[in-house]
Amino acid sequence: QLAGLAVIAFGLWLRFGGVMADFASDKKSPEYFFMGLYVLVGAGALMTTVGFFGCCGAARESQCLLGAFFACLLVIFAAEVTAGVFAFIGKKVAIQEAQKIYEDIYDDYMKNPGGKVNRTIYHYHLALQCCGKDNMEQQMGLPCPENIQMPKASNCLVEIQNVIDANLHLVGIVGIAIAGITVSKSMFSL
Repeated sequence: QLAGLAVIAFGLWLRFGGVMADFASDKKSPEYFFMGLYVLVGAGALMTTVGFFGCCGAARESQCLLGAFFACLLVIFAAEVTAGVFAFIGKKVAIQEAQKIYEDIYDDYMKNPGGKVNRTIYHYHLALQCCGKDNMEQQMGLPCPENIQMPKASNCLVEIQNVIDANLHLVGIVGIAIAGITVSKSMFSL
């Protein structure tokens, strides 16, 4: 239950505060970003509900609540496996979508350098530690962070691919660990 409440709080913090609030409040934010945040909050609510079934079922020794706990854990385990498979299969699509989002913001900035997109593109450059999408000459008019290293700064599209490649393995490892915990909780509930 506490982990579920923490996930809900983290999802709401990402939506309304923190580093990602500027991305979430921007009109150019993709619908995938909002869906991801709402799925995160929904997953936290599901975790809290499942934790309630398990806690109350164990405390009251209720077979009905423990059965509901087991059924929920079985569904969650199947969803984790499915999400993991789709994450590794759809890696190329995720990279292309993230690059397209950056290219759209980049193009909007080039059309109107003084607009609200100026702050958004700066946050992308700061988060990815890069600047621009093509060559060094195009970086001169862009809002780039001062402390980035110039060889790395030449192409944000490459940096987006590197970040997704590097972090997808971490997501897979965490997913396997959570799936293992889910299986052990299922066995204990039985």
